[in-house]
Amino acid sequence: MDENFMKEKPVLPLILSMALPMVLSMLVNSLYNIVDSFFVAQISEDAMTALSLVYPIQNFINAVAIGFGVGINAVIAFHLGAKNFDRADMAATQGLVLSCVHGVVLTVGGIAVMPVFLRMFTDSEAVVELGVRYSAVAFAFTLIIQIGLTFEKLFQAVGRMKATMAAMLSGCIANILLDPVLIFGLGPFPEMGIEGAALATGIGQLLTLAVYLALYFARPISVHIRAKHLVPRGEMVKRLYSIGVPAILNLALPSILISSLNAILAAYSQVYILVLGIYYKLQTFLYLPANGIVQGMRPVIGYNYGAGEHGRVRQIFRVVLCMSGAIMLLGTVVCLVIPGQLMGLFTHTPETIRAGETALRIISAGFFVSAVSVTASGALEGLGKGTPSLVISLCRYIVVILPAAFLLSRLFGPVGVWNAFWVAEAVTAAVSLFVYRRSAKAE
Repeated sequence: MDENFMKEKPVLPLILSMALPMVLSMLVNSLYNIVDSFFVAQISEDAMTALSLVYPIQNFINAVAIGFGVGINAVIAFHLGAKNFDRADMAATQGLVLSCVHGVVLTVGGIAVMPVFLRMFTDSEAVVELGVRYSAVAFAFTLIIQIGLTFEKLFQAVGRMKATMAAMLSGCIANILLDPVLIFGLGPFPEMGIEGAALATGIGQLLTLAVYLALYFARPISVHIRAKHLVPRGEMVKRLYSIGVPAILNLALPSILISSLNAILAAYSQVYILVLGIYYKLQTFLYLPANGIVQGMRPVIGYNYGAGEHGRVRQIFRVVLCMSGAIMLLGTVVCLVIPGQLMGLFTHTPETIRAGETALRIISAGFFVSAVSVTASGALEGLGKGTPSLVISLCRYIVVILPAAFLLSRLFGPVGVWNAFWVAEAVTAAVSLFVYRRSAKAE
């Protein structure tokens, strides 16, 4: 397949054609997360709390897969833009090998650490038991996740976004259909409870990988997994990790943030831990359209950077920033207008709904301005500038929000934590513009 369209097609139609399949598939993906949580909430509020507490480790595993995939994507796109196809093949092959190593290590580590991790945030043995049961099944599919995300980034790097959409949709739809069947035991299937939710997710991930493999062999792409590149080479490994590690940290930082905020909120009530967990489920749905556009941007901006089209790189950034801003503005309106209905999807407890309404209204004040940091961070990753992207994420998830949450919670209680979100987004937006402009000038 000829990838020249990425530097020849007008920017707005190009971004739309690359991003819309990703937006659709990621919206469905976020929908399955919400549906998953909805059915788990029907088991008990303890089950939902367990799911919220497992989320940081689950997010870290996904962060490794996606973040390292970002590194693979950026290196492949750069070499394709420079017409160095053998180097692109090397990046794909060695990226896949390293992803398999990550999968094995994370499977063992995730299952081993979970009991201790859960007891850091709750004294309820019922919650701990549910969390351990869920994670034991969910983490068994970690290797599948790592390989699946590698193939996702391979297809994205060559502009095959519809293939990515088909694979993701297949897995998500399977998950949504299997959730009630396996959780509640419909038809010939036994009632599995919270393990059923984990198994449904795992089967969906397995199906996604199966679709990628079928498409890879049935409709070959211009990047290939080659036996001659199976042995990792220092230069390529260094290049992959130089982009992948900052991207992993970018995506893993929310796990640190959530765990830290859980520790602050635990001093007040477990209700607020549940509210935070529900918010992050909703946030996934609200932010993913913007993230889908950023996903569509990465291979385009990387390809044009590799081809030396720096003026076009700047134009791509501006277009994506405007699109992301419009999406986040819409998310703000939704959270301001129907916060109670959104919280009611996951809990029927009036106290939790009231606390959630307050949280959503306050946190959503930072949505619009967050488009700046989301776009800048994604653009820098696409350019292969992982460290500046990491600086932005550190400001967003650690450096500003955690001190703000700690101080404001001492002044205003749990509400102070919610206010720390928009404070952090405003400060990070300013930092993002400075970092991006400085890094762009270094081109």
